[in-house]
Amino acid sequence: MALTPETLPRHELNGLPVRVVESDDSSRVGLEGRVVIETTKTFSIEVRRDGESRVVMVPKSGSTFEFAITDDAADPAKGSGTASKLADTQPATTEQSATADGAGEDVAYVTVDGSRLLSRPARRTETNGDSPWQ
Repeated sequence: MALTPETLPRHELNGLPVRVVESDDSSRVGLEGRVVIETTKTFSIEVRRDGESRVVMVPKSGSTFEFAITDDAADPAKGSGTASKLADTQPATTEQSATADGAGEDVAYVTVDGSRLLSRPARRTETNGDSPWQ
């Protein structure tokens, strides 16, 4: 199954670029990086700043996440990418607009309420059709 904005919650999320858009803990809002570990109730996100890397655990419950996927996986009717919800609420900085992850115009942003992801990743992942995770 192709990774699209509609099917993103049913896919493996490890390795995807992610931002915390909303959270019960305001210190986590704006964190961005890559998902390195996903458990039933949390994401561990690798955050890189000033050449250093650290892993921050963010609970899924009470948080909203924004995942970046390439336009190849996005709906073709959306054009060359979709606007970031986080970018609408905060001024862009050089770090946020950098293209190290391939982020930019060729990326679609998918916002997902963490409560939709509260399950074991293996159970949530699609297990029929053309999925390699059967």
